[in-house]
Amino acid sequence: MLTIRLPAEVEARLEALAKATGRTKTSCAREAIIEYLGDLEDLYLAEKSLGEIRAGRSHTFPLDEIGEEFWRGVAD
Repeated sequence: MLTIRLPAEVEARLEALAKATGRTKTSCAREAIIEYLGDLEDLYLAEKSLGEIRAGRSHTFPLDEIGEEFWRGVAD
């Protein structure tokens, strides 16, 4: 269970969205949180990967090399 306090402006926007879509404020808020969490998780993983690359613990491959490797595997 989660209880949050929203600024009045955000509450009004949420209310308007719920009314316009025929949904509840709770379902609109739930969907927004789920979507945003996915975005945050993707961002966190990207930043973590970038840190690994910058620290030399991981490396990248040029796209043209990846494509060549893929097509060699398909041709086999």
